[in-house]
Amino acid sequence: MFEYLKTMRTQVTILLIAVFFAFGIYIGFNNRPAIDQISLKNKEIPTDLTTQVDFAPFWTVWNKINEKSPDASKLTDQEKVYGAISGLVGSLNDPYSVFFKPDEAKMFEDDIAGSFSGIGVEVGIKDKILTVIAPLKNTPGYNAGLKPGDKILKIDSKNTSDLTIEKAIKLIRGEKGTIVSLTIFREGEKKAREVKIIRDTIDTPTLDTELRSDGIFVIKLYSFSANSAQLFQEAIQKFVDAKTDKLVLDLRGNPGGYLDSAIDMSSWFLPSGKTVVVEDFGDKSKQKVHRSKGYDIFNDKLKFVILIDGGSASASEILAGAMQDNKIAKLVGEQSYGKGSVQEVINVTPDTLLKITIAKWLTPNGTSISKKGLTPDYKVDFTQKDADVKRDPQMDKAVELLLEPNP
Repeated sequence: MFEYLKTMRTQVTILLIAVFFAFGIYIGFNNRPAIDQISLKNKEIPTDLTTQVDFAPFWTVWNKINEKSPDASKLTDQEKVYGAISGLVGSLNDPYSVFFKPDEAKMFEDDIAGSFSGIGVEVGIKDKILTVIAPLKNTPGYNAGLKPGDKILKIDSKNTSDLTIEKAIKLIRGEKGTIVSLTIFREGEKKAREVKIIRDTIDTPTLDTELRSDGIFVIKLYSFSANSAQLFQEAIQKFVDAKTDKLVLDLRGNPGGYLDSAIDMSSWFLPSGKTVVVEDFGDKSKQKVHRSKGYDIFNDKLKFVILIDGGSASASEILAGAMQDNKIAKLVGEQSYGKGSVQEVINVTPDTLLKITIAKWLTPNGTSISKKGLTPDYKVDFTQKDADVKRDPQMDKAVELLLEPNP
């Protein structure tokens, strides 16, 4: 009996030791940093990381989502990582810095290539609200009556208050012939209204020219596309052939485009080496100055007015700002949009992209375009009543200035 009890005591002791050992492993495992509890590829800290960051809260939240969220199983771990990266980029509070997941990256690349269908409306985030920058001429959005400054509150049934620009564009675009419904609010109206628009293939217009009976030559520029510099050169030749010195460049509703096109167009009016725009990286020692190529064929023998409004953005503001600061042209119209930042597109993985703001545009005199846009020399409003009676007070003001006798 004694030997039996001794054997039992030994077995119990061994069992207790094993239990306490297992419990110790469990405690140790759960007290480890959360990242060490998860099997991950490429979790090493980059050698060029110079900051000390506590990632424990991130991994705690990761684990709690998996443990408690009923929707956790609907997402892959990779999709959660993409969401985390989007949140990281979102912390910049910059609507133009965006992380593109694989499907969004493809849409963005299709956009750059110009192969898409939609409604032909440039949109942006203004005062944290999705806003129409400009509808392109003769596109579905233009023909439906959308105006620069219209606030888009809903896309179909989706509230836009928490959408990025890219997600909003994805919802607005779609197959040719299908309908998208936009709920918009326009300043001066008492309530929001719904606009139904049929999507179509977008063929972006570039420019039109007109020689008026009063001798004023008008160039209406709709966008700064890849071929706009060549088309602008041809328009300038038509202006020269018209043997007049009075020019109107209409940039109203022009959402911008290629920087190189804006510099090339500015060069027709500026001597070589004159500043067109400054790329400000936040450090004056790293500023990049973009200068005129010096075509300068008019040698100050020109009466020049540029029309701008709330739909004039980006490259439009660069060109107009260069002409205003260098005292080549007078600006007439309304405050421009204020899209004055530079984005770089970086491949994060073979199928994901990061579009990040790396600099701000400054006019030659140092005005930040992104803060408030350009202020016209002559502020002239264009109201809905003007549109209804087919009156253009902004063009009328430009004509008045150009027909004034020389001092």
